[in-house]
Amino acid sequence: MQNRICDLFNIQHPIIQAGMVWCSGWKLAAAVSQKGGLGIIGAGSMYPEVLREHITKLKDATDKPFAVNVPLLYPDIDKIMQIIEEEKVPIVFTSAGNPATWTSWLKQRGITVVHVVPNVKLALKCEERGVDAVVCEGFEAGGHNGKDEITSMCLIPQVADAVSVPVIAAGGIGDGRAIAAAFVLGADAVQIGSRFAATLESSAHENFKQAVVGAADNATVLTMKNVVPVRLIKNSFYDRILEAEQRCADPDEIRAILGKRRAKAGIFEGDLVEGELEIGQVSGLINDIPSAGELFDRLLEEYREASRKLPEF
Repeated sequence: MQNRICDLFNIQHPIIQAGMVWCSGWKLAAAVSQKGGLGIIGAGSMYPEVLREHITKLKDATDKPFAVNVPLLYPDIDKIMQIIEEEKVPIVFTSAGNPATWTSWLKQRGITVVHVVPNVKLALKCEERGVDAVVCEGFEAGGHNGKDEITSMCLIPQVADAVSVPVIAAGGIGDGRAIAAAFVLGADAVQIGSRFAATLESSAHENFKQAVVGAADNATVLTMKNVVPVRLIKNSFYDRILEAEQRCADPDEIRAILGKRRAKAGIFEGDLVEGELEIGQVSGLINDIPSAGELFDRLLEEYREASRKLPEF
C-alpha cells in the first residue's frame, strides 16, 4: 500500500486515525502509529499543557511518526502552536478555520500541514495556501461537519480531480471495503474516526462506546446546521434541539440549548441522555470494541480481500 501519502508521512500504510475530541489521546494515536499507520492526537479537547503531556507520552510509547489535529478556532491556539513547535511535532492536521492563518508558519518550521475540507472550493483554497495534503470529509462523518451535505462517494473523486496535492478521504469509512472504494475513487489515503472511537485505547467513556456499538443504521443525524453543524446519535438532548428547530427557533436559542461542554459530557463522561454523542453514520456497521491494533490488522485484511474481488468485476 505504499504511495505518496506514505512517502509524505513516512508511514507504512496510508491509514490515518482521526483526531477526534475526547477520543484521540496518546494511547490511541501511539497504537495506530505503531502498526504503521498515522496516529493523531486530538488537541480540540485539551488544554495546552494537557496536549504537551499527551505528546510526551506518545513519544515515549513509539518512535513512529504521529500528528496533532488542531481546530483553528481553538481559544488557546497560540499556546498550542508553541507547544507543537517546542515538542517537534512532525505533522499537523488543521480544521475548522482558515488554512491561511497558520500554514506558512508551520511549514517554515519544517512541519507537514494537512487541512480538512468539506467541498472542492475549500480544497482548492488549501492548495493555494501551500498545504501538503487535504482531507476531504463527506457529511457522513461524525462530529462537526460541512453544511453542504456532500457524500464521500461524490466528494472524493471531485476533490481528487481538482487538486494536485494528495487527497485523504474521510467520512463513512469503517472497514476495508470502504478503504478499497476510497482508493478506487481517487484517494491517496483514508482517515478513519468513528471506527477507532470504539476501541480499547480510545479515551471515550465506556457508555459512549457501547452506544456506538448499539447504534442502528439510522441512529445518527446531522443537526444544528444554522449554528454549528454536527452529526450525533439521537437522544433526549437531540429531541430538544429538534423541537426548537421545528418551530423555527432562532440561532441564539439553539446555542442556549447546546450550552457548553456537552460533547465532553456525552463522549468523555458517558451521559447518554443529555450529552452530545458525536459519531458518524458508519456507527451502524460497528459491533465490537477491539484493540486498535486488532482493528488495524482487520482493516488491512478486509482491504486485501476487497481488492482481490475487484478484478472479478
